[in-house]
Amino acid sequence: MKRDLVVVLDFGGQYNQLIARRVRECSVYCEVHPYTIDIEKLRAMNPKGIIFTGGPNSVYGEDSPQCPMEVYSMGVPVLGICYGAQLMAYQLGGKVETAPVSEYGKTEVTVDKNGKLFGNVQENIICWMSHTDYIAQPPEGFKVTASTPVCPVAAMEDADRGYYAVQFHPEVLHTQEGTKMLEAFVKDVCGCQGNWKMDSFVEETVRAIRERVGNGKVLCALSGGVDSSVAAVLLSKAVGKNLTCVFVDHGLLRKNEGDEVEAVFGPEGHYDLNFIRVNAQQRFYDKLAGVTEPERKRKIIGEEFIRVFEEKAKKIGAVDFLVQGTIYPDVIESGLGKSAVIKSHHNVGGLPDCVDFKEIIEPLRMLFKDEVRKAGLELGIPDYLVFRQPFPGPGLGIRIIGEVTEEKVKIVQDADFIYREEIAKAGLDRDINQYFAALTNMRSVGVMGDFRTYDYAVALRAVTTSDFMTAEAAQIPWDVLNKVTNRIVNEVKGVNRVFYDCTSKPPGTIEFE
Repeated sequence: MKRDLVVVLDFGGQYNQLIARRVRECSVYCEVHPYTIDIEKLRAMNPKGIIFTGGPNSVYGEDSPQCPMEVYSMGVPVLGICYGAQLMAYQLGGKVETAPVSEYGKTEVTVDKNGKLFGNVQENIICWMSHTDYIAQPPEGFKVTASTPVCPVAAMEDADRGYYAVQFHPEVLHTQEGTKMLEAFVKDVCGCQGNWKMDSFVEETVRAIRERVGNGKVLCALSGGVDSSVAAVLLSKAVGKNLTCVFVDHGLLRKNEGDEVEAVFGPEGHYDLNFIRVNAQQRFYDKLAGVTEPERKRKIIGEEFIRVFEEKAKKIGAVDFLVQGTIYPDVIESGLGKSAVIKSHHNVGGLPDCVDFKEIIEPLRMLFKDEVRKAGLELGIPDYLVFRQPFPGPGLGIRIIGEVTEEKVKIVQDADFIYREEIAKAGLDRDINQYFAALTNMRSVGVMGDFRTYDYAVALRAVTTSDFMTAEAAQIPWDVLNKVTNRIVNEVKGVNRVFYDCTSKPPGTIEFE
């Protein structure tokens, strides 16, 4: 079956891959490429539509990214979002200026339901705005299709030439019916059939890996988490016995997790993998001794992971490829490409400069967490593995504020185990997308029995999210939180206080570092 393609040209926005994700939700295959892509390469891809992303620049700035004018003459519909909308206006003869009033956050937008993007949405709709510039005058041939009291051109279109632009972000969940707008573009405007499914991704990825690897040997960094597990099974399907999975127990895992991972993927487990477990707990503790800054901890853990893999690869002999379960939020938060660095993930920005492998394969790099889970189910991985709680590669090293010690690891392991156990008992484990306990660096006075204590405070975190790029604090019933708190204080030595973190993302991150 021939696959339709929509290309997203990235101008440096934080939501660039989120646009692609929303398009894929419409069952249309989508890829993200830099705006600097060679125009002949873009033509050869034969896209049915092109989307310009947002970005942090002003289109009239001296060094602002520009789109090759040839894109507009490809005969392919183009949708500009935020910066992309302003760029389209600017390049096609309109005017873009600093807005008299900036708009950020949820904004009521009035749309023209005769506009091609808005026929199936409400006339007055809440959209997510984030701009200081605005389109002061649309180019000739465009008609305005949406506005706000302070943004006269919140959307515009030139349907005859196939040009569409929106100042707001239809890709974020805060924009009501935003996916309907994108679906109208890719299906009604671009004529995409909507026949791409996750099984297509699995089949194409397996085929591409086989072609890329050939008879080469592959080492997979298996943590036992959702992402690395799906990556491992994908690679096993593609290269079979040429794959060796190395599981590094760095002493920063959840309680009993090392043994649980070995039970699933080891010799007695469900999969026919060459599985090697490396117990390197003390090695990591020694490297982290005295380190308190979270970014340094991430980079230390990331480099030490690679060094362990390199050592194992030499013993195996002639390993060409390293496989990692990197997913898109890891990439974007690590600041690769145009986006700002939020935190370095140990398997992305945390990699050392010199890596002794021919290539690194990251088959899930363009997917969000929920898409990874869909791929896992398509591969036949059991539900209890696919839907297990997300866990960062650096592990408890970034859920312990301040210096990492064996004693602190034990505290947070026990507190986290109680928390997860009670959330499951309450039947909330599928409703909350991520939840865990973290150890703060704060100690305070408490009273237990007739004795004064001076112990640590544990913070509980729980969020609801679909894409892990934005998140809201979960509203856990008080009786559940109360039970968790009582158990932690009574059962975990060294803790006399428990907090619940109510911060959303943004401004916070999901992890507690």
